[in-house]
Amino acid sequence: MTKIRPWGPSSALILIIAALGMAIDQGFKLWMLFGFDITARGRVPLTPFFDLVMVWNYGISYGLLQQEAGLGRWLLVGVTVVITILFWIWGAQATRRLQAAGFALVIAGALGNGIDRIAYGAVADFFHFHVGDFSWYVFNLADVWIVAGVAALLYDSFVGGPNDAAKTSSE
Repeated sequence: MTKIRPWGPSSALILIIAALGMAIDQGFKLWMLFGFDITARGRVPLTPFFDLVMVWNYGISYGLLQQEAGLGRWLLVGVTVVITILFWIWGAQATRRLQAAGFALVIAGALGNGIDRIAYGAVADFFHFHVGDFSWYVFNLADVWIVAGVAALLYDSFVGGPNDAAKTSSE
């Protein structure tokens, strides 16, 4: 049986990337809310297909599982904590940098959005891509970190290193 270790060869790298990602996300959100005052400005078109907007997301990705009640909010915070701990433990044992970076980015995004839920009761989203009447969902930097982290983990799983099962069967 494998022993669960909260610290491993990739922990320092994950800690640095996750802390930086979370800080950038939170700093940008604070600036958008209180410096730029996106709420008062409303929709700010930057290109014909990209706007800055203010949307409070009470659910998860794509507005799923909307939770405006207190219990739902704290359940989502709890799920975020559990996922963050599991990804931390799993990522700490990573032996490849891309794999560790993927875990770190997912953790950074989860923590960034989790802080929003605790502080505001919902996640602050600002980026809105659209083409004509077609509107893609509104998202934030934490969402970008999560998608980039999952992409890195998927890429690493296909090209990262020798398959452990193949390695042990050939020995």
